[in-house]
This record gives sequence, structure tokens and C-alpha cells, in this order.
Amino acid sequence: MRNAALVLGIIGGLFAMLVGFFSFGYTEFINEYGEIEGLARQVDRVGLIRTVSFLAPLLAIAGGAMARVRALWGGVLMLISAGAMYYAFDFNVFTMFPIGFTALGAVLALAAGKPDEPKAHF
Repeated sequence: MRNAALVLGIIGGLFAMLVGFFSFGYTEFINEYGEIEGLARQVDRVGLIRTVSFLAPLLAIAGGAMARVRALWGGVLMLISAGAMYYAFDFNVFTMFPIGFTALGAVLALAAGKPDEPKAHF
């Protein structure tokens, strides 16, 4: 389960990077060149879109990478990533796989059978 969480978190994070590149680039394009009547207009919450475009892939990849050793922390990071993507981008044809892979990886990491190794946190 931890290996599956690792793979799903990293793949979900890579797909989230594609969504993030497009979303950040779209907001920057509209700021630079202005809205195109009937075709492209600026989103309502530019700061939120840009922040989630950067942080969600980062959290998903980091959570996936942590899933083998620190399943709880990795699962929480992936869950935050999936929730942030759903909140900022909603669920649509471009976000269904990043959200799905990341959320499933989080569930698998949190449901991993054996407890984390007893180590100091710092």
C-alpha cells in the first residue's frame, strides 16, 4: 500500500504540475494582454489560483515521496493537495486525474497496515 501511495502521489503531482503551469500561465497571459471578449476572461481569485498552482503539485510529490517511510505525514500532505486542487480548480476533465490519483494515494498511505517506524520527529 505504501508503494502504491508513493507512485500515485508522484504521478498525481506530475499531472497537477501540468494543470498548475496552464492555470498560472493563463492568469499571467490575461494580466499581460487583457481579456478577449467572449473567449477569455480573468478568473475571480487570481492569488488563490496561482498559490494552489504552485503548492498543490509540491505537496503531492512530497507526500508521495514520504509515503514509504512516513505514511501518515505523506497521506496528510497528499490529502491537503487534493483538497486544495478541488477547492481552487473544481472537479473537471483536466483535474480529475490529479485529484483522483492524489486522493487515492492519500487514502492508501493513511490506511497502510503497519505503523510508521519509531523515530524522533526532529
